[in-house]
Amino acid sequence: MAKQKLSERQEAFFRILVYIISGILLSIWKILIEILAIINWFVTIFTGKRNKDMADLCEYWNTELYKFMRYMTLVSNKRPFPFSIVERMSKFEK
Repeated sequence: MAKQKLSERQEAFFRILVYIISGILLSIWKILIEILAIINWFVTIFTGKRNKDMADLCEYWNTELYKFMRYMTLVSNKRPFPFSIVERMSKFEK
């Protein structure tokens, strides 16, 4: 079954729903990311190594926030989480 494409006008109206739902989810996710970033900072200080899993989770949020901002500013029609799969743009670097 082919994916139905929305017209530009319909897509613009759909952005209101995306703004509400994705905005709430990304805001809640942001709180978790801020806590994890602080924990990862302490882990790095005390062990001398960053935690890869925490850094990866932070990168997923960074990517989704970037997609959200591009979508909401009409730069892209690529929808953010939860209207598309969660992805990341970069990998953990040592």
